[in-house]
Amino acid sequence: MARDNDVKFIRLQFTDLFGALKNIAITVDHLETALGNQCMFDGSSIDGFARIEESDMFLYPDPDTFTIFPWRPQNGRVARLICDVHGPDGLPFEGDPRRILKKSLKKAADLGYVFNIGPECEFFLFHTDNEGKMTATTHDNAGYFDLGPMDLGEDARRDICLTLEDLGFSVETSHHEVANGQHEIDFRYDEALKTADNIMTFKLVVKTVAKRHGLAASFMPKPIAGMAGSGMHTNLSLSGGGINLFPEPLDSLGLSKMAYSFIAGLMAHIPAIMAITNPVINSYKRLVAGFEAPVYNAWAARNRSPLIRVPAIRGQSTCIELRNPDPSCNPYLAFAVMLEAGLDGILRNLVPTGPVERNLYTMDADERRALGADPLPRSLEEALRALEADTLILGTLGSHASERYLEAKWLECEEYQHCVHAWETEKYLGSC
Repeated sequence: MARDNDVKFIRLQFTDLFGALKNIAITVDHLETALGNQCMFDGSSIDGFARIEESDMFLYPDPDTFTIFPWRPQNGRVARLICDVHGPDGLPFEGDPRRILKKSLKKAADLGYVFNIGPECEFFLFHTDNEGKMTATTHDNAGYFDLGPMDLGEDARRDICLTLEDLGFSVETSHHEVANGQHEIDFRYDEALKTADNIMTFKLVVKTVAKRHGLAASFMPKPIAGMAGSGMHTNLSLSGGGINLFPEPLDSLGLSKMAYSFIAGLMAHIPAIMAITNPVINSYKRLVAGFEAPVYNAWAARNRSPLIRVPAIRGQSTCIELRNPDPSCNPYLAFAVMLEAGLDGILRNLVPTGPVERNLYTMDADERRALGADPLPRSLEEALRALEADTLILGTLGSHASERYLEAKWLECEEYQHCVHAWETEKYLGSC
């Protein structure tokens, strides 16, 4: 395929523990060596990977992920292969996020389940300065579902969609979101590993195409105070034998017992899950009342204020929408912990509290308490403490990844604690 399409360079891509896409570029002459799993790199230089005394690691390309980048030159083209990470002994590296997801997917497969995911990815487009660096000025002042001439991002969003389709994506919808300069592009659901790979590719495409339009794209959860933040609502379902296992026509809400138990498992582990699905300090600036982001641990069939919503469509398209994740997360780790929590609910026959079809934001604390709608973690610190106490989620990550993840995230919290912000100076400098 590389020779037939005049491919000259191949990027061997992998994802670090914190969701950053990495790559090593090789020429086509070394492709056979790479496909023989002989491409070595220094793992001690990658966040969350090996220590310096055990740094040699190998990339094992997944041939199914071979894709030619449509935005690169047509002569001397560039392709990519997504890789798994292995140690010098040939064994999968326990800290590789893709391997962590594969391990959870095998557990589900052994039970007869396939985990399907449809993400809703939001992002912002910002102007750049004369040096091409991102500014804090949004590309437009448009709002929800606006179109041109107010939506100045139409052309960039169209080119993103066309590029994604060239890469094999099935793009379902794209539109301007609520905040100024904010956009959403949704692509068709797929099995979890393929979807995680797609999200990493999606981020690369969005940033690459935005740059070609003289713009800068950001997946920061809450870049602008007073406006909606960017989420990554995640639609989840389990199938078996090619059949969706979540619908049940005789149930009042059209849900199977398995679907209810999956919901209950997510709700039981959500405080710890949020340390993975909402992994940065800024994530919790988005999870506040008033912007349709979840603040309380509850579920509903129609209401959009709880953590979990069950979209109205039924039959083979029945799914559970988890509304707290944001696009700063590592999708491999996020999908692994979601799956393990849902399976835990199924294996323990958990039953969720009843659905909450009233606006949780307008209830008082006593009303929410009576419904069992406990507050979600309000900070990364709270979520990290919950992660430290949740043996299932820690076990999903494994000792290597969980130790390094917690170490790095606690350091992030400490660094934040040492900073003095403009709000504090404005609020207290003259009054204290």
